[in-house]
Amino acid sequence: MKSLRNYSIPFTGLPLGKHHFDFDINDAFFDEFDYSLVKKADLKCRVEMEKQETMLILNFHIAGTIDASCDKCLSQYPQPLDIHEQQIAKFSDEEIDEDDEIITLNKNEHEIMLAGLIYEYINVAVPFISVCNDEGNTPYCDNEMLDKLNNLSANNEQDENPDPRWDVLKKIK
Repeated sequence: MKSLRNYSIPFTGLPLGKHHFDFDINDAFFDEFDYSLVKKADLKCRVEMEKQETMLILNFHIAGTIDASCDKCLSQYPQPLDIHEQQIAKFSDEEIDEDDEIITLNKNEHEIMLAGLIYEYINVAVPFISVCNDEGNTPYCDNEMLDKLNNLSANNEQDENPDPRWDVLKKIK
């Protein structure tokens, strides 16, 4: 968890206004999280922080690639990501109901940890179904696996003998 300390912003001494911070997100970042969906990545995170009297407004732009596994041919390929998110951190001594858009910071805090937010934004942006683009035409696509899948699906359609019980039901129409 010590390496995640690199993903924090000490805001106490900063003047009011906009400030920019850049972070590199790679394999070591995801090694810090158990059971991460992403194992390998080459991402750049740019955070624009606007410091105001009562709050911090954080605008995230995360771009680059992660290693994904194609759900169709099972090969590894680089999945491009381009993420834009905003987070608001409010200074308050009293605890307010936390929601997804507002974080409460105690007035005694002097830095904000971004590692959890960055991790969450990346994992939410990972496609639910990952497939190589241009099936069979990319250098990452496993054409041999696709051929085997096509042969197996063709054989299944030919081997199926219709159940005679269904013929009786078709006559009902």
